[in-house]
Amino acid sequence: MTRALEGKVAIVTGAGQGIGTVVATLLAQRGATVILADIDADRVESSASAIREAGLKAVGLSFDLAQEDEIADAVRRIAADHGRIDIIHNNAALQTESQRNRDLDVVQLDTHAWDMAFAVNARGPMLLCKYALPTMIDGGGGSIIHSASGFGLLGETTLTAYGSSKAALINLSRFIATQYGKRRVRSNVIAIGFVLSETAIETTPQAVKDILLAHHLSPELGAPIDIANVVAFLASDEARFINGAMIPVDGGFTAHQPSMVDFERLFAAAGSSKL
Repeated sequence: MTRALEGKVAIVTGAGQGIGTVVATLLAQRGATVILADIDADRVESSASAIREAGLKAVGLSFDLAQEDEIADAVRRIAADHGRIDIIHNNAALQTESQRNRDLDVVQLDTHAWDMAFAVNARGPMLLCKYALPTMIDGGGGSIIHSASGFGLLGETTLTAYGSSKAALINLSRFIATQYGKRRVRSNVIAIGFVLSETAIETTPQAVKDILLAHHLSPELGAPIDIANVVAFLASDEARFINGAMIPVDGGFTAHQPSMVDFERLFAAAGSSKL
């Protein structure tokens, strides 16, 4: 495996499980020293320990993205311990069962759920960049990758706060690219589709998976490594000419007309694809 990130220092938020752990592992395999960040201290240290046991460089660090002082302190510690910050992957998002139960349509939306979604999903990444950018710039620049979602691009009947906060993250990425691109900072956002993480495999009914697969242009649903591969590319110098971009990583879910699946059924029944 290429060591394209040798000597780099990376921060991955929400790295205690799922996509975050897979991203952190791949960045470490490519040579980076990875700081795995998560609100759950035990979980993130377990993930970091597993990476270290493979002979790679990883540190677990717990802080709350909703708390500015904790973010600022964490960045100071990372800069003091490692001397540089080259890569940030803003992967963490608030998706607890309690949050989802309160994040409904606008009339039914719990105001606190709205505030918490923005605190973690948009304000947290902004604050991490705010405090890390000076160190990144002093070190010669770096790459920031934000994880958004199809919910940040298209409307839905529920998850209003989540989708709105992800839309904010998409434009935050563009603002960072615009403001700091000339100082060798790249900021890009990936709009992640439905991915078969451990949690998704365990909690998503098969009927829902079947509906989602029907709307993918790929023959199967995505896996965490599909996201990690894109993050690792954007983190590397191979992506040096990509800045301010929004890249869907969703198997083509957002690339087609909303009526595609219904028309496929219509054409199948008619024996023709003529409209």
